[in-house]
Amino acid sequence: MTATNPCLWFDTKAEEAANFYVSLFPDSTVDEVVRSPDAYHGGSKGSVLAVRFNLSGAPFLALNGGPQFPFTEAVSFQIDCEDQAEVDHFWEGLVTGGGEHGQCGWLKDRFGLSWQVNPREMNRYLGGPDPAGAARAMQAMMGMKKLIVAQLKAAYEGV
Repeated sequence: MTATNPCLWFDTKAEEAANFYVSLFPDSTVDEVVRSPDAYHGGSKGSVLAVRFNLSGAPFLALNGGPQFPFTEAVSFQIDCEDQAEVDHFWEGLVTGGGEHGQCGWLKDRFGLSWQVNPREMNRYLGGPDPAGAARAMQAMMGMKKLIVAQLKAAYEGV
């Protein structure tokens, strides 16, 4: 099967964004920086046109395409966090430099890209076999910004 890879459209900050993301995700690399062979809309000869990078095994392309297509919440990337420490790492790290925290584990980084920072255990409580517990966990999640595993668990268990 042919692989699919996300292409992230930036105005002019593709290389800065790739370096930022690589600094936060373990086992990540910037693999290639492609420079423009000639002047193009918004860029000059030799300016960064595209950056190929890898986040924990997933390939990405960052493209400097100009200002006409900004990011929206219609597309986001989910981070499947192993534990609360990993949630905390990404929750604070991704907003560094001007991002903003949102509701229910969502945030925007300083480039305007939306992320969902989710603990793996969340599904155990939101989709658990106890419908009343799942409803309590959902209610608790709706009141959170950063998702707190212990609070989701307590709500599910009715504690």
